[in-house]
Amino acid sequence: MSAVVLDMDGLMLNTEDVFDLAGQELLARRGMDMTDAIRHRMIGRRPQEAFAAMKEVTGIPDAIEDLMEETRRLFAEYAEQSLSCMPGLADLLQEAVAAGIPRAVATSSPRRYMEDLLNRFDLLPFFQTTLTAEDVTCGKPHPEIYLTAARRLGVSPPSMLVLEDSEAGTRAAAAAEAFVVAVPNRHTADGDFSMARFVADSLHDDRILSLIGDAAAGR
Repeated sequence: MSAVVLDMDGLMLNTEDVFDLAGQELLARRGMDMTDAIRHRMIGRRPQEAFAAMKEVTGIPDAIEDLMEETRRLFAEYAEQSLSCMPGLADLLQEAVAAGIPRAVATSSPRRYMEDLLNRFDLLPFFQTTLTAEDVTCGKPHPEIYLTAARRLGVSPPSMLVLEDSEAGTRAAAAAEAFVVAVPNRHTADGDFSMARFVADSLHDDRILSLIGDAAAGR
């Protein structure tokens, strides 16, 4: 591996937990429940696409922009008490820094949101480049974001380790021919990760750290 690229939501930070709380409240206000079917359609996609999927599944009449703004306010409220880094993230980043390999973030979320969350935990300086919803024309599962990441990092996609928690993100990385490892969380564990090189229980997985260690040994 000559570079490592990380998704953010649900992979680096437990934002899927926070969004789930916000989504439950959003739908409860409309007399509905958050279901696995809704989660599956939304996770890993850009906000406009995610809320379009919510509207399609639920039939709620609200405008996408209104749903996004209401969710943003709910997320901010819950995040104050619930937001945290995923287990193993600090060790993984330290290994990557020690290996001397380039690092990037590739998220379907907006840039302002990404920078706000990563800065809360002083994570932004760990990355040479970041890609967000504004940097691509096509969202995940389209491979554009990972092909763009490879170009920015100056590496070939097959030599780029991608860590993803969602099926949509894993499909995007696999379509880009990156070396993708799936690290599902409790919200994404029922997805199809057959296209991943392997599925890890967490970022602590020794196989992930070995890939980064091998990169250090090869430099």
